Amino acid sequence: MGSGRGLDWLAKSLISANRPWDCVRQSKSFGSNQTSKSLKVFFDWNDYLKFYKLGTYWPYTPSIQLLYGLRAALDLIFEEGLDNVIARHARLGKATRLAVEAWGLKNCTQKEEWISNTVTAVVVPPNIDSTEIVKRAWKRYNLSLGLGLNKVAGKVFRIGHLGNLNEVLATSWVFGWSGDDTEGCWVPDSIGSGVAAASTYLQHHIPLIPSRI
Repeated sequence: MGSGRGLDWLAKSLISANRPWDCVRQSKSFGSNQTSKSLKVFFDWNDYLKFYKLGTYWPYTPSIQLLYGLRAALDLIFEEGLDNVIARHARLGKATRLAVEAWGLKNCTQKEEWISNTVTAVVVPPNIDSTEIVKRAWKRYNLSLGLGLNKVAGKVFRIGHLGNLNEVLATSWVFGWSGDDTEGCWVPDSIGSGVAAASTYLQHHIPLIPSRI
């Protein structure tokens, strides 16, 4: 079950707390499970449904630590408010894209409807291997960036801005990665340009924290 399906199932379960398995049976992933001929190890909807009917719920050793982690994550979401979480990610995504633009680079995603508020893929100049940028960021700045995958391997690096991340942390990675003067790496048009662009935008768009007003 991929992350998208997992979130879809979780959302439906939260909305229909008294009938979560009805949501499972109605989902596309459950229908695919019934017709799939691939071998299933450790996770099988049929096993879960069988044991659920018996009243034991878990056919395997339950991942208690993951459930506690999920509980803690949901508490954070509920405390902040889902609408506020979505708005925060929109701000962080916009600030990141403005920083990239200020660096003189382009977002791999060109169409507005494809832009993501969870990750930004940055296209590097044709004479640069983005893998070297990722390596250099990790070795010199202790900064973890994502590699370009498949057709864009070596052509882009990815900046994640999803989860328990606020504006201060977002601008700190922009500050930490301002380019590198090492041969084979890219240097922005102006050192500090990304920080300035991101900070200027955030300065005018960060609301007061609702719970602290």
